[in-house]
Order: sequence, then structure tokens, then C-alpha cells
Amino acid sequence: MGAIHVEERRDAVWITIDAPERRNAYDLEMARDLIRAVEGAAEANAVVVQGAGGSFCAGGALTQLGDPDPAQLRQLFTTSARLLDTIRACPRPVIAAVDGAAAGGGNELVVACDFAIATERSTFGQTGPKVGSAPVLGATNVLAVQIGERRAKEMAMMCRRYSAEQALAWGLVNEVVPDEGLDDAVDRWLDEIDALSPRYLEIAKTSSNQWWNQSRDNMAANLGALIQAIGSEDMREGARAFLEKRKPDFRGLRRRES
Repeated sequence: MGAIHVEERRDAVWITIDAPERRNAYDLEMARDLIRAVEGAAEANAVVVQGAGGSFCAGGALTQLGDPDPAQLRQLFTTSARLLDTIRACPRPVIAAVDGAAAGGGNELVVACDFAIATERSTFGQTGPKVGSAPVLGATNVLAVQIGERRAKEMAMMCRRYSAEQALAWGLVNEVVPDEGLDDAVDRWLDEIDALSPRYLEIAKTSSNQWWNQSRDNMAANLGALIQAIGSEDMREGARAFLEKRKPDFRGLRRRES
């Protein structure tokens, strides 16, 4: 079972995703706790999101995709969308402190945050088409604004893994630091934020959300498509292959069906 831990430090709210046995993939209750934690941080100077145990976040938990409960999975999908929107709506800067893998919905969590600082050992990438899903909550729309359309399509569709240095060169993260230097780097950013006007930071953040806001209809429409595909053979095969640590055989499914 995973948990969300909230701590106040240096006038910031630090939110830790703690489910290292599944690379900090969050379940429905954890997603709701994340939303409450971000909403509860409106009076802090900033918000820091991090993962426990050597991973950042692998997005929504895949354990139920092989034999999905449609109602519960619908809630997880829609709550994930609310989580990312809550980060964008938070009046305070939200920093992704990435140490380890940011994969799938965890990579989209990085996309949603205002800033991202990563350790040298961190990796980034989407997993959707590889596990029977699609990254419609940032990686197929807003990510193109951050790193360019062709690179965003490569990341969203090809399911490759990218180093922290590649993420920095592309513009997905703001800074890469030595593996033991993440807390010091975040503290440095928090010190800079502390010297700035909270009122005008909020105005600047709200204004910078233009592309996210314009992508909402696209996200909603394709989230609906994901929900309609719950229980599809591709979803089941992708999840089973992931849990069994093997390559999925989507083409074989089609050959057998024909």
C-alpha cells in the first residue's frame, strides 16, 4: 500500500509519493490525497513534489489494467486529470524534484509542474502505447509546447527512455544536479522564490497557463476515448505483459482475432 506524506519546510509544502514497491505509481486514494495536499498548500511560498525510494513517479498504478474494474479505472483516469489541473491551478509555484524514473503519468506530472529539477541518474519517458494506454494528459498536447512537436511525438508514441541530460537539452527540466544534490538545489530555488512577490508570481503563473488551458478540450476528448477503451484486449495485453515483465504481443492478438 502506498501513501502520500506532506511536510512543511522552508515555507514550502513538500509532498512525497511513497509507494517504492511500484515505482511510486499512485492508486485512486493516493491521487485524491495528492489533490488535497496541493489544494492545501495555497498559502505556502511554493510546493515541492517528490518520490520516495529512488523513483519519482510511474503515474497511475497498472495493477488493475489486466482485469479492470471499469468504474474504478474511470475514477482513476478522471482523478489523474483533476490532479494535473490542480497543480496548474495552484496559486504557488510547483516544483517537481525528480530523483529516479519519471515514467508514464509520472512524466506527465513533470509536464504539469511549473519547474523541474532532476538528478543525473533520473530518466524520463512515456509508456502508454507499450502498456495498452495513451498519454493524453499532457504528453500528446502540452509537451509539444515544452520540447517541440516532433520530440513530443517521439516521447509519447515510441515509449523510449531519456536521460536527465537529454531532458535538460530538450527543455523538459530546468536543471540537472548531482545525485546527492537535489535537496540543496530545491532549497536554492525556494530561496529565490521567497524573495519574489507572491501576488505577481500568481499572476505570472496564471498567464503562463495559456497553452495548458487551450489543451483542456483535447485532454477531455481523449480522456473520454481512453475510458471507452477500458477492458480492450490491447489494454489487457499491455498490462499483463508489464506485470509479467515480458514484451507485449499486440500484433499477435490481431492475428489470432483474424
